[in-house]
Parts: sequence; structure tokens; C-alpha cells
Amino acid sequence: MVDPPASATSPQQAVDVQPAVLEPLEKPTPPSATTPLPLEALRDVPITITVQLGHAVLPIGELLKLGPGTVLELEETVGTPVELTVRGIPFARGEVVVVNDHFAVRITHLHAPDSPRGLP
Repeated sequence: MVDPPASATSPQQAVDVQPAVLEPLEKPTPPSATTPLPLEALRDVPITITVQLGHAVLPIGELLKLGPGTVLELEETVGTPVELTVRGIPFARGEVVVVNDHFAVRITHLHAPDSPRGLP
């Protein structure tokens, strides 16, 4: 039989336990409706802008046949305006262009900020 470790057989030492004393939190005063937001503090915050080039609808059987070299034809035609979104909310439309061998978007229309879901 193995003897238990010494700490298991010795009496427990007294531990001084006291309740935590915390200062009450001050309730922040909400900014009034006329107080402007500190937008300057947000200017360097990165956001992701998404542009959907197009879409295709395929039966699952056709999807399973896709492989390297397959050309997937999109529903949209060349020159169809694309929607620019931030977190799924449209804010502009534009046209796809090529700049130095990279796709780019020339913005053609900015949606009104107060329009529902960014639509014109």
C-alpha cells in the first residue's frame, strides 16, 4: 500500500478570507442626441468592404462535377453594376474595372445614408 503524501495527512493551515471591498461604479452619463460622435477617433479603424461580382445557380449534381479548369458562367453580364456592402449593408454601387492587373471598382453611386438598408 502506498502512503498518502504528507500534505494530505497534515492538518489544514488557517487561511485569512475576507470579502472583496469594491468602490461603487459611477453610472456614465449618456451622450445627448445633439452631442456629435467622436468620428475622428474611428478614422483608423479598418472595415471590410465586400463586392459581389455575380452568382450562378446549379443543381447539386453539377456542383459535384466542378473541378480545376471548369469555367463557371455567372448570371450577370459584363458591365452589370455591382453592390458594395459593409457587414451585408449596401452603401454604394459601382462598375468593375482593372487597375494594374487587379480588379477594382469605380463607384458610380453612393446610397443616401438615411435610406432603408442603404437602398436609394
